[in-house]
Amino acid sequence: MERRVVVTGIGAVTPVGNDVGTMWDNLVAGNTGIDYVTKVNKDDFPTKVAAEVKDFDPSDFIEKKEIRKMDLFTQYAVVASKMAVADAKLTIDDTNADRVGVWIGSGIGGMHTYEEQHTRFMEKGYRRVSPFFVPMMIPDMAAGQVSIQLGAKGINACTVTACASGANSIGDAFKAVQRGDVDYIITGGTEAPITNMAFAGFSSMKALSVNEDPKKASRPFDKERDGFVMGEGAGILVLETLESALARDAHIYAEIVGYGSTGDAYHITAPAEDGEGAARAMSQAIQDAKLAPENVDYINAHGTSTELNDAFETAAIKHVFGEHAEKLAVSSTKSMTGHMLGAAGGVEAVVAVKSIATGVIPPTINYETPDPACDLDYVPNEAREQAVNVVVSNSLGFGGHNVSLVFKKYQS
Repeated sequence: MERRVVVTGIGAVTPVGNDVGTMWDNLVAGNTGIDYVTKVNKDDFPTKVAAEVKDFDPSDFIEKKEIRKMDLFTQYAVVASKMAVADAKLTIDDTNADRVGVWIGSGIGGMHTYEEQHTRFMEKGYRRVSPFFVPMMIPDMAAGQVSIQLGAKGINACTVTACASGANSIGDAFKAVQRGDVDYIITGGTEAPITNMAFAGFSSMKALSVNEDPKKASRPFDKERDGFVMGEGAGILVLETLESALARDAHIYAEIVGYGSTGDAYHITAPAEDGEGAARAMSQAIQDAKLAPENVDYINAHGTSTELNDAFETAAIKHVFGEHAEKLAVSSTKSMTGHMLGAAGGVEAVVAVKSIATGVIPPTINYETPDPACDLDYVPNEAREQAVNVVVSNSLGFGGHNVSLVFKKYQS
């Protein structure tokens, strides 16, 4: 018999707040974390805006000498993980350490470290390259450092699937608990990609918005959308068996019940026509959850503010949900957080469980000009209070990765 898996802890470092409470309040209020970019020289790029994490100080969570051995994406993950574990009131010690896993995804890994050390190598030779270069850069080091910092000795993994990395990691972690590999798992996504090379790469492929008004640049599903806004941060969940959560009287935010993961087999960056792969991921996740499409109340969409993604994700939703698509609430919190790449699925999973716990759906801000290709209920501009029992969270990534997670209100 499959074990039931619940969410008992959440943590986040985001452009709209460096803890879950602040993040949630800002999302519900429709406050954006997007502003003029400061981590690169905006005059060097056609894109002038980004969703940066602000006033981040990891020293309350990590010893200073350890901070120096971690790229920023790892720092974000460690801080969000420690917040999530504290929120879950989970003590990790010799009695359970080997039953506590870590599964945290990152799409790119240590870009800051890579660029800094490459410059040092070109200017001063190999002897001046840090001995920590490789372990600071590799994408799995967020999971590795979280394991070390918290003493979690169970399965330790990192799924790298571009912008689907966080969601894939949560889905893979969910299955690891469900099948009995571990009893608890710290899972989500993290990213710190606002660097010259990453900015240059996305600018060169014309993926980023060139709207110079930071408050209006990210506008998912709006006819005037012109590209995504790069974001950064981390979103982490603590998942555990229902049996364990009940035994230790843990607070249960929601139950995770479904996971779908598919490939487009179509193009390295563009989504498959009409969101065919995304539709299969949603159908798979809903089937895994043993639910019907009409049971779903809210979809936290991938909703990147790019022309093809938003139109094709809309088409995919219509294909999967039929007439029920018109009754669904669909919103993209990327309108406020920007697109956090490998961290997006982690943060949006936190949003999904908060929506269930509070009965509030955050809006899609900057929705002003309807697009005939995007004609669903995108919860425009203002949050909505309603009962939320089932949420689907979508994440789609370069390489044709499609992921859907299903969260459900916990009922005994």
